[in-house]
Amino acid sequence: MKKAVSKTNQGEILQLKGQLARALADYDNLRKRIERQKEEFERYANIKLAIRLLPVLDVLKQAQNHLKDPGVAITVSEFENALKEEGIEEIKVKPGDEFNPQFQEVTDALSGGKKGTVAEVLLSGWRFTEGRVIRPAKVKVYGEKSKNEKELEKEVLREDYV
Repeated sequence: MKKAVSKTNQGEILQLKGQLARALADYDNLRKRIERQKEEFERYANIKLAIRLLPVLDVLKQAQNHLKDPGVAITVSEFENALKEEGIEEIKVKPGDEFNPQFQEVTDALSGGKKGTVAEVLLSGWRFTEGRVIRPAKVKVYGEKSKNEKELEKEVLREDYV
């Protein structure tokens, strides 16, 4: 009789050990998932603040271009470094670059120049270093005048860009 009870106890013990191992694994997976979500939340938590501060940086850059003041230059540099430390970087675009709808927004089309290339950068774009765009760069491109931006983007992309 004792052997039958001890075999039953052994079976229960093995079953409980298995359940415990699964529960511990589930807990560990939950802890890791929560940690990933926390990191992602922290990474994107300041996006609203960044969106509100980017126009301030734009004004500072315009002031620097007009005044050539070393104090404003330092302020702009510090501002950009602070954004970089938070994982936010400027989308580098210059005239002559090919239009990229993932990072750029067309505001106007100009005649002349190579069709589908950036003619002028009106406003810098910004994104997270991982690639998520906060604000696309606002650009003018070379191409025919269109009725609206969507038509222009389709026109620019029609030739060798899709």
